[in-house]
This record gives sequence, C-alpha cells and structure tokens, in this order.
Amino acid sequence: MASKGSSMSFSRKSYRLTSDAEKSRVTGIVQEKLLNDYLHRIFSSPEHAPTAATSRKPLNFQNLPEHLDQLLHVDNEDEESQGQVEGRLGPSTVVLDHTGGFEGLLLVDDDLLGVIGHSNFGTIRSTTCVYKGKWVYEVLISSQGLMQIGWCTINCRFNQEEGVGDTHNSYAYDGNRVRKWNVTTTNYGKAWAAGDIVSCLIDLDDGTLSFCLNGVSLGTAFENLSRGLGMAYFPAISLSFKESVAFNFGSRPLRYPVAGYRPLQDPPRADLVRAQKLLGCFRAVLSVELDPVEGRLVEKDSSEWQLQGQPTVLLTLAHIFHRFAPLLGRGRRPPPHQCLPLVQRKVYLVEAVLMSFLRGVVEAGTPAQAQSMVRQILDLLWLFMEDYEVQDCLKQLMMSLLRLYRFSPIVPDLSLQIHYLQLTIAILRHEKSRKFLLSNVLFDVLRSVVFFYIKSPLRVEEAGLQELIPTTWWPHRSSREGKDSKDVKDETTEEHRRRRAYERGCQRLKKRIEVVEELQVQILKLLLNNKDDNGGEASRYIFLTKFRKFLQENASGRGNMPMLCPPEYMVCFLHRLISALRYYWDEYKASNPRASFSEEAYIPPQVFYNGKVDYFDLQRLGGLLSHLRKTLKDDLASKANILIDPLELQAATMDDLDEDEEPAPAAAQVPRTAAVSLMTPRRPLTTSEKVKVRTLSAEQRTREDIEGSHWNEGLLLGRPPEEPEQPLTENSLLEVLDGAVMMYNLSVHQQLGKMVGVSDDVNEYAVALRDTEDKLRRCPKRRKDILAELTKSQKVFSEKLDHLSRRLAWVHATVYSQEKMLDIYWLLRVCLRTVEHGDRTGSLFAFMPEFYLSVAINSYSALKNYFGPVHSMEELPGYEETLTRLAAILAKHFADTRIVGTDIRDSLMQALASYVCYPHSLRAVERIPEEQRIAMVRSLLAPYEQRPWAQTNWILVRLWRGCGFGYRYTRLPHLLKTKPEDANLPSLQKPCPSTLLQQHMADLLREGPDVAPSFLNSVLNQLNWAFSEFIGMIQEIQQAAERLERNFVDSRQLKVCATCFDLSVSLLRVLEMTITLVPEIFLDWARPTSEMLLRRLAQLLNQVLNRVTAERNLFDRVVTLRLPGLESVDHYPILVAVTGILVRLLVHGPASGTERATSVLLADPCFQLRSICYLLGQPEPPAPGTVLPAPDRKRFSLQSYTDYISVEELAQVEQMLAHLTSASAQAAAASLPTSEEDLCPICYAHPISAVFQPCGHKSCKACINQHLMNNKDCFFCKATIVSVEDWEKAASTSTTSSAA
Repeated sequence: MASKGSSMSFSRKSYRLTSDAEKSRVTGIVQEKLLNDYLHRIFSSPEHAPTAATSRKPLNFQNLPEHLDQLLHVDNEDEESQGQVEGRLGPSTVVLDHTGGFEGLLLVDDDLLGVIGHSNFGTIRSTTCVYKGKWVYEVLISSQGLMQIGWCTINCRFNQEEGVGDTHNSYAYDGNRVRKWNVTTTNYGKAWAAGDIVSCLIDLDDGTLSFCLNGVSLGTAFENLSRGLGMAYFPAISLSFKESVAFNFGSRPLRYPVAGYRPLQDPPRADLVRAQKLLGCFRAVLSVELDPVEGRLVEKDSSEWQLQGQPTVLLTLAHIFHRFAPLLGRGRRPPPHQCLPLVQRKVYLVEAVLMSFLRGVVEAGTPAQAQSMVRQILDLLWLFMEDYEVQDCLKQLMMSLLRLYRFSPIVPDLSLQIHYLQLTIAILRHEKSRKFLLSNVLFDVLRSVVFFYIKSPLRVEEAGLQELIPTTWWPHRSSREGKDSKDVKDETTEEHRRRRAYERGCQRLKKRIEVVEELQVQILKLLLNNKDDNGGEASRYIFLTKFRKFLQENASGRGNMPMLCPPEYMVCFLHRLISALRYYWDEYKASNPRASFSEEAYIPPQVFYNGKVDYFDLQRLGGLLSHLRKTLKDDLASKANILIDPLELQAATMDDLDEDEEPAPAAAQVPRTAAVSLMTPRRPLTTSEKVKVRTLSAEQRTREDIEGSHWNEGLLLGRPPEEPEQPLTENSLLEVLDGAVMMYNLSVHQQLGKMVGVSDDVNEYAVALRDTEDKLRRCPKRRKDILAELTKSQKVFSEKLDHLSRRLAWVHATVYSQEKMLDIYWLLRVCLRTVEHGDRTGSLFAFMPEFYLSVAINSYSALKNYFGPVHSMEELPGYEETLTRLAAILAKHFADTRIVGTDIRDSLMQALASYVCYPHSLRAVERIPEEQRIAMVRSLLAPYEQRPWAQTNWILVRLWRGCGFGYRYTRLPHLLKTKPEDANLPSLQKPCPSTLLQQHMADLLREGPDVAPSFLNSVLNQLNWAFSEFIGMIQEIQQAAERLERNFVDSRQLKVCATCFDLSVSLLRVLEMTITLVPEIFLDWARPTSEMLLRRLAQLLNQVLNRVTAERNLFDRVVTLRLPGLESVDHYPILVAVTGILVRLLVHGPASGTERATSVLLADPCFQLRSICYLLGQPEPPAPGTVLPAPDRKRFSLQSYTDYISVEELAQVEQMLAHLTSASAQAAAASLPTSEEDLCPICYAHPISAVFQPCGHKSCKACINQHLMNNKDCFFCKATIVSVEDWEKAASTSTTSSAA
C-alpha cells in the first residue's frame, strides 16, 4: 500500500514479516557489526545496564523475534488482569448495571459508562463493589444540574424522590446545592460546573469517604462507615431529568489519580508495559541514525528525524509495529463476550501510550516540526499495520482527542486547547487518515463540531480572567438601537480610566481566543480541501455528503432535546465555516478572474429547483415540493429546460403507501434530493431535444455531479435566462454556503438571543448598584444599621458585577465580536442577493426554501438587537444600502401571492411592522423605488377580511404615530412609574411618522371609487368586533372579581382582553389618520358611500364613548382593579383616539362638512353630550355662554395631561364641546315629535325614509344601505330587493334612489 503525505512511498509487501527465507532476500542491510550495534541500541532493556559489546549476544533480523519475546516478557504479577482482587467483588470490567441495579428511567450509553436522567430522580449503580482497601472512580459532569454522586450498599432502596445519600448506608456529594447527603444533609465542598471531574474516594481501612473536584480535595465528607460482614459499597448516582454524566472506573487513565487509591477497574498492566517498551524502542529509532560509510551510529534530535527508506530502519520498524499493532488495534471479529473488555483495553492503551506520545511531540517542537513528525508516524502506521488496525486506532485516538478538548479546563493561555487542536490538525494533514476519519468517524461516530467550540468558563478565577482583565467596567443604560445612550463625553475621569483599562483587558483576551479560532479554521480548511483527489474522492466532497446528513439530522430533530448538536456548538461552527468558505471562495477568484468575490456571494435560484441539493422536508415558499412540481412543470420546462418525469412524479404522489411491497432499486431507496429529470443544454434546445437525466441522491453524487464538466453544469443545472452565464465560484462552495444559511436558521439565531442574557444581567446589577449607592449617599449617618446593610448590598453587587463583566468580555470575544458581527452581516447580504435573484425568476421563486427569508429577517434582528452597545450596525460597510434592500424585500413580499406559508407570511408582516418603528429603517423604506412604496401601501389598504389584519393595522398606526391627537407618547402616562420588560421593544420606540407614506395612502384612497369604501368598511367592521369582544370580556372579568370565593382570572383571557383593547385603539387611530388625510371620504356626500360611512363611524364612536365615560361603569371598575395583564387598559389611549376623530370632523373640516358631521352625530340615538363633557372632566353640559369650570382632580380630564396634549389641542376640544352643546340645543328645539308608526322598524332611531321595491317594505336609509352591503334580500319577507326609493309620508310620487 502506498503511503500518503510524504515525499517517498514504500510497499507494505516488501517489509511484511513472513518466513525467514523471505527475510534473508531483503537487500540493502548494513554490515553485520553495525547492524548488531544498531539493534542493541534500539532494543536495549531499560532494566539492565548496557553491557560491553564483547559480552552481548549478536543481534540480527533472524534472532530479533526471540530477543523481542524476552524484552516484552511481563512477570506473572503484572500479567494479572482478570479474576478477583482482594477487597473487590464483581466483574473485572466495571460498567453501570443497566440490567438490575437502577431505579427510574435512565438512558445509558453504548459503552455502559455514560448515563442521562430521563425521569424525576433516577438512580443507577455499578456492577462491581468494594469491601476493603482504598478505591477511587471519576465522574465527568456533563451538565451542572441536580445530581447526587457517591456510594451505596446493595440493600439501599431508592425511588423517584429518594436517591443516593437519602438512605442509610448511602453517601453522596451534591455540587449543585453544594451539600453532602447521608439521610441528613450539611454544607460541603464547592459548586461544580459542566466539564468538571469529581473523584469519589472511599477508604474502607479507616472507614472514611471523601471527594475531589478537578483534583483538589474537598476534605473528608463522612467517617465511621459501616464495615464488616455483608457490607460492600457500589459506586452510584442519582440524577434528575436531562442531567448527564460519564463514569471512569479505570477503563481510561484517571484524569486526577490519587496516591494510595486504586481505580475500581485495573488497567491492562501487561499490555501497558509492553506498549511502553515498544514505544521506547520507537523513540530510539527516532533518535539514532545509521552512518554506513563511517560504520557508526549517530545520535540526533528526534524532531529532525526523516523516513528515508533505509531497509535496515524499515525492517526494524516492521518488527516494532508487528508487536505494537495488536496492542493498539482491535482484531477483525472478537468473540461477543470479549468485545467490551477488549474495546476498553484498546481505549486505555491509545490514550495512555499513543496519545501521550503524540502530545509530547506537539508540545516539544514547533508546529511545523510536530506536523512533519505526526505525518511520518501515520505513514508508518498505514505501512506496517493492517487497515482495520489503523482505522480502529485512529478512531480511538480522535475520540480521546475530542474528549480531552471538550472537557479540559480553561487556563489563562488556553494552552491545553491549543495543543489538542494542533495535534488534531497534524493528524488531519495526513491525507489518507483525513479521508478515513471524514468518511467514517468525524460525523458518524463523533460529535466533531465540538472541535470548533470554545466553551465559556463558569469560574473566572480558574480561567485567569482576573489577571487578564484586572479592572472591570460595565456600560450604562445600553440601547440596542445604537451606542450607549450615555454619551462618552459625559464620563468622569475615573469612569474613562476604568473603561479604557477594561477594553485593553478585553483585547488581550480576544487575541488569545483568536489563536484557538485560527486553529479551528485550519481544521475546516483541511476538510474543505478539494485538491487531494489522488486515488479517491477529494476531502471536500466527502465533507459535503456528511455535512448535508448532519444538517438533515439537526433539521429533523428540531424541538427534540437534547439536539444532536447543541446551539452553542453550532454558533462557533458557523463562524469557522464562514471563515474557511470565504478563504476558498476568494482563492478561486484569484485564479479565475471571471468569478465573483465572496463579498458578492449568493445562491443561484436554479439550486432550489433542479434537485441537485437535498432540502429534506423543509418548507418552500410556494408550499410542498411535490405540489410545486405539478403546478409549475410547464414553467420549469420553458424557463429552465427541466422536465418532470411522469413516472417519478407518480411515485412521489403515491407518498410511499405500499411499504410492504418488494424493495425498490438501490437508487430509489436513498432519499432523493428531488424527483425531477434534468437536462443540460449547450445551446437553446427544442422540446424534442430535451434529454432526461437520472436524479441522484446526496450519497450517490460524484465530483462531476456537483462541479460539472464541459457538458454538464452540475449543481447549476437549469440556469434561468435571468442568471448570468459566468460562474460565481466552485459549485461545491455554493452548497457549503447554502448549508451555512440553513445552520443559522436551525439554531444559531436562537442561541445568539440567549447569550444576550449575560449583558442583561450586567445591566440589572448595574442599576441595582447605582440605586444602592444613591441610597447610601442619602442615608443619615446616625442610622448605622441601615448603612451596614446598604454597604453589604453594595459589596455583593460589586462582586457580582466584577464576575459578570469578565464573563461578558468572554462572551463578546467568542460570540459578539466585530468579526462575528461581520460574519452575520455577510450572511444577511448573501440572503438578500439570493432573494433578489430568485425574485427575478417569476413563478420559480416559489421553489426557494422559506429559511432564506427567515435568515434575512432574523440576521438583521440579531445585528440590531444582540451586538450592541459594543458594536453598532451603523458602522458596518454598506449599512444604508443593506437597510434599503431589506426594506424593498419586506415591502414587496409581505403580500406576495407566490408565498403561501402562513408562518413565513406572518414573519414578513411582523418584520415590516418592526421595521417602520425605528427611524433608520423607516427612512430605508422611504428610499425604496416609488412604485414599490405605492404597491406596499396598496397592499396595506386591502380589505381586512380574509387575511391577518392586526399587523397590517399596526404598520399603518406606526406611520401615523406622532401626528395624531395626543399621540406623541412612547409609553402611556399611567405606566411611566413602572419599569418596562424590554425598553427596546418596537412598541416602546419614539414616534417617527412618515409623511411620504401617508401621502401615498391619501393618493390611493382618492384613486378609485371602491378603494376607500372597501378599506374603511373593513376597518369599521373590525373595530365593531374588537370593541364588542373587549366589553364582553371585561364583563366576565368583573363578575369573577366580585365573587366572594377566591377566584383567579385566566391569564390568557386577560391577555386576549388587553389585545382587543389595543386593537380597538389602533383601529381608531387608523380612522383618525384617514379622516385627517382624506376628509372628503366621509364629508363629501357627492360620493355614494360617504353618508353611510359617516353614519357607521358616528355609531361606533358613540358606542365607545358611552361605554367608557359612563359614571361608575364597568370600564371604570376594571381599570381600577389594575389586574396583571391589563396594564394597557386605561381611559387615556382610547378617549384621545376618539377625540382626535371628533376634532377632525367637527373643528378642522370645511363648514359644509362640519354641518353634515354634526347632524349625523346628533341624529344617532346613542349620542350623549355628557360623554363629550366627560373628556374635560365636566359631569354635565355647561349652560350656554358660561365659562367651563375647573376640572375635578378625581375625574378623568384631558386637561390633566398637559405633557401629552398641547394647549392648542385642548382649545380645539373646548371649541368642539361648545359647538356640540349649541347644535344639540338647536336640534332639540327644532325637532318635532314623531309617532312610533313613522320610526324605522329596524333601528327605532330614525324616521322611515326609504321603500324597497318590489315588496314595498320600509326602513330608514341608514339601515337599508348598510344591509345592502352584504345582502340583497328584504329584512322582512326575504324577497330580492331590486331598487330602493325615497319615501315621504303623504307623498304621491317617489323617485328611484339607487339600484340594488
């Protein structure tokens, strides 16, 4: 077999140890004396002093096996590895007793050493117990929750409430609550964290039990243990739901061995001695060189050793590895009963011998020397060992490396992590080893993403953060919309000094972390190498297959905890992947000028519909893939030259109903990327020339299927005419980029939001500290007791802030640094370009997966909300342009009929609603092309029925907020004294109205005869529904509150009630905006619908006023209760909205319009002048000509809100009240009594004024006009109404008014 990764190649067949006759035929052996000296130098026994050359037995390759047998002979004492040992009972291979030694539901790993709690408080013990001597075992804490670890006897009985330490003769340490347990509990030890190692020690000679945490003794926990006949102790653990640990009873070298204590499982001593002796022989080969010319041995530095192909050296190494291979590699098929012991023995030897040796190589030399040496060692492994032996050895080696990297403590210089990563890089630089690990281990056996994770230290002291960041500082009143709201120039000299010192410390920490990150990027660069295709597939294409499978597993496992890849790992993996991807992208650009830079990257739209990339079951914008292939098959054929195979389409339609039939061919058994047939044109082809090509699964694809060839476009098959012909980059990099976008959608965004909690904690403690310091300054010196308590609190808050500020520095360096922000920003721009290019394909845009729009929305949200105040989005290159492009996408696609998914449509609507709440993003909306702005506003003005309208209405309200009557507030007046949950919520932003978009709205409402009536009728319908629902709910709440028995109102009901109130207010504000912008819609009665709209509006306004302003009414009582969840329900927001509408109708309008509005308002039977007086705090209407009295402070009055309502606005309200008072008096004097017979039989409020034809029934015009909007049948007889005619009592003629 040829050796990969070195400058020379050697055939294994030439140096395989077979018969003596074959050995003697090997040529090139040095002369006998030099060979004898060389072999004695290599295979000398370390136990004996070197003898004189004359007294030594001559050594050659014929008698070397006999010499090796003597050298590797182990005494009988050391040979003992099986059987009973005094003081221990049970199997020599110690594992968890998963057959009978457990209580509750637990998940045990395949190696029977790891366990995850799956019930309330499950308990499990080991298979082996001890009754005499000193013993120790270790537990790796994988999660830091509730667990009790220790020892118990076989007679202990546990249940779901009582575990280890809760019964007699069971003893436990609980690092979560920092206590020890033996029936009773007391404080003991210190808190543990994920990644810690707990050593459990029992001394049955002295009867004591103790624990160590990361090798540091916590002291004796228990004394006077019960001993004697029948008393033997098992290692045991009780753990709560989802907590996990891993035991080491001795199957691997103990991380923290304790002198005098023996692991429960004996190490493979004989094999360990043999392996160490053979390793010593190998070291000797590295440090000795043959000089055949001089006939002597030359000592040299082992780091400079090179494999040069000397037969003597190769045969010597062949003898070493002939004995070494069975120790490190597993046999082909061991008997079942030997599998577990054999695996544990190999694990022990690989970690204790090979891992230690390789770590020494990495730590001793430079990275280049270490990589050269490791490469040559791997060459030798592949040369002298069988493939299955090398593969098993590499598998165990990588598992040990991963475990050591993941759980090694964080030290100040991160040296442990750096050494493990350097060793990983050195191994992966060996081509053959890399391809084997990539194909069989890294994604299949290991969670290799761990290599790209930098865990956060929970103990800043042990991580050395106090030395790196001696001075702490924390920001003041952070605002995620930009920089700190407290300007830097307002800092004191001391604050400025502390901030600068803290920033320097953060930079020191960041530089150390960047060293680790660069090593992680190097690993991914090796895995993405596509130049190593000698004798097989290149690494990149193996990685693509495994990466896609990794994404599929995590996509299908969403919502199931624990996920295959934790979100915190995924965040780091994404950033390293982006760095490696952009490196190769720009490298390709350097050699291919027609390609694009990574700054211009996007995913071409044909990737989404040509079936070359597997998107699993992820939703497309247009719905299910099978549905899109049916409905858009003609578009695929005409635009992309892609034909749908009817047979494949039929098979997909069957949806695998016949599962019990005989299996399909191998190609069909693997999940397909898509059931489409493809053809790649060299030139425009006619339908008859189209060729069907078989669709391949992800596992079946070759390099040519991805990258293409002179006749095949590969991944870019089916290019639409809108796309450029020149390639962006290598097709394989496009698939990596697509996977990176999917990763962000799976869990990265969620984790970015979660990590903001550290910054929030800092802000909360900073506020608490400032409040405490203020109280200290105000506290009288004579109150020493209060001063002492405040000083104690100040100290606690300061210490907590010191800890959190250092931890925040770590989080900022690993998650929220400037470089990480640029990665997310780059991903945002990739998604924007991808959506823009997809949009140009017309109907084929429906094939795009939903997550591209989701990532565009969420990544912008992350940049705006999660990376401040240290970094601001405004500092990013091309910030304004990116905002505008995102605004254009949101404006166009929130009502795009090609997008059918409810969730993604809601996300687009919510994103647009949030977008218009902030000045920067609102200005970006105003910068998009005018036709797009008008189209967006037209979509917003579509009738509210049959679509989600609440967010649409919210968008319109935000465009108006700041212009309406008393509508300049950020928070409601009665909520100013309460602290908002999150001051960065869109609803709490300062008003920023858009006059440009308001003008578009006005133009559209004037545009056609049907736009305004349909929109306003839907708004009035929703207002009627929302306010009616609100009144009904507060009635139920009031009834529940008045009951004598204790009764709790459902929080969900309170939330729905508050939502209905908020909707009512926002709908009223939209009506106010409409009346302000286009008053003629209501007041110009030349329009056929104006009178009806005005009457409906007056009816609803009177209804709202009467319900809210009645004395000691239902609304008052519920507001007075101040129930949690109903904080927004108050008089002010709804009354100022109604007042704004009335003022616009009665004060600002033209004289004719004001007269019409007044008459309609007064004609409504629900109108009460008292409700208008209520607005100014007056119980009754004032007498004509009198001055308004001062308002009662106990009553609601707009005059009390001088900070929110201007003097001019109050004057307008007073003018309106005077006008209505006068008009009401005049109307009362002029009105004539009307008999009941002349009143409308529907509303009993207005006189009869219309007659229906042909049936002849009568009503008022308001009732019939409103009825005819939705129904053409008569109120009374259900006959179809043909026309409505005016009717006056005693009139002999009538004129036709309108046709039905």
